[in-house]
Amino acid sequence: MNIISIIILVTIASDVILRAVADFLNLKQLKNSLPDEFKDLYDADQYRKSQEYLRVNTRFGWITSTVDTSAILLIWFTKGFPFLDHWVRSFNHGHVITGLMYIGVLILLTTVLSLPFSIYATFVIEERFGFNKTTWSVFITDRIKGLALGLLLGVPLLAGILSFFEYAGADAWWWCWIGVTISTLLVQFIAPPWIMPLFNKFKPIEEGELKDAVMSYARSINYPLENVFVMDGSKRSSKSNAFFTGFGKHKRIALFDTIIGELKIPELVAVLAHEIGHYKKKHIQLTIIIGILQMVFMFFLLSLFLSYQGLFDAFYMDQMSVYAGFIFFGLLYSPIDFIMGIFLQVFLRRNEFEADSFAAGTTGNPLALAEALKKLSVSSLSNLAPHPFYVFLNYSHPSMAQRLKALNKVVACQ
Repeated sequence: MNIISIIILVTIASDVILRAVADFLNLKQLKNSLPDEFKDLYDADQYRKSQEYLRVNTRFGWITSTVDTSAILLIWFTKGFPFLDHWVRSFNHGHVITGLMYIGVLILLTTVLSLPFSIYATFVIEERFGFNKTTWSVFITDRIKGLALGLLLGVPLLAGILSFFEYAGADAWWWCWIGVTISTLLVQFIAPPWIMPLFNKFKPIEEGELKDAVMSYARSINYPLENVFVMDGSKRSSKSNAFFTGFGKHKRIALFDTIIGELKIPELVAVLAHEIGHYKKKHIQLTIIIGILQMVFMFFLLSLFLSYQGLFDAFYMDQMSVYAGFIFFGLLYSPIDFIMGIFLQVFLRRNEFEADSFAAGTTGNPLALAEALKKLSVSSLSNLAPHPFYVFLNYSHPSMAQRLKALNKVVACQ
């Protein structure tokens, strides 16, 4: 073992311990008493069900995490990485094709390993708690479509990155960053009209009181809204949501069909106002910029380590290669990614507060947003009072208690 091996092992162990501590504190935080603001929406049995949902998912997460970590360590210390390298090199297809084969096999192994857990989560856990609406046909079709998209979009991009690092010399990391940035922006444009409809149906919201209320609100804030779409989320789950995606002429606001019957019209308008708030406050653009800056930093570090023999020695590799270096660098980079992820989640939680504030102020009805958030929490059996450390590590949104507290301050100021 060398210093790289030790760093990666310490990182893996630290990640497991930190997340286990967060899970333990989160479970210990559970209380029998229902928060006062939810007493008109939750009954005692349903509240207990929400806590059991958290326990079941937490324990299931421990199992999946243990299996994933064990698989990495098993492949590593049984010298599976050099074994696979010898096998793909035996075909003599050149560096790029060999690299695609090497990474493709590892992705395939990961997919096969995760498939039983995905099946169990969908058809056992989600079914047990009344959420699952996914049929086997939809489940299988989703994965076939995802595989096809991965091949169509991911393989050419990966081939380009491998080619640049093989043949472009010292400037390879720079060109890769430009290529990935362009690809990321392109996906933002094509996802709403082309990719998302492959998985769900999107229909313009029907004429009526809801559409009139939404359009009236959009005009009141000078937001150029042509339409709101309803997505058939109910074909996979009974959980509700709304989202904003894309930008420019291809931006799209969508409501799950499950949310429309669940919320009143002022509450639906408040939810859409929250999504528009992300656009108005430029949260989506800023998140993309942050991701692009993270990529340039990552590609620069990658360029340094691809020629570092110690990285390959840590995994018992006989020969250095760009494609294997990608995999090993990913493991070495994980602590940096973990730390940056925490800062990103702080930024995202702040954005949620800003979007809530925007919605409360522009609709003039913060109570409607508060009621909508409470109803959505109840219907999805969300943890109403997660431990702060768990939120710090895992949440891209503030806890429901934090969001309601902020909205109550807006109400008090009116």
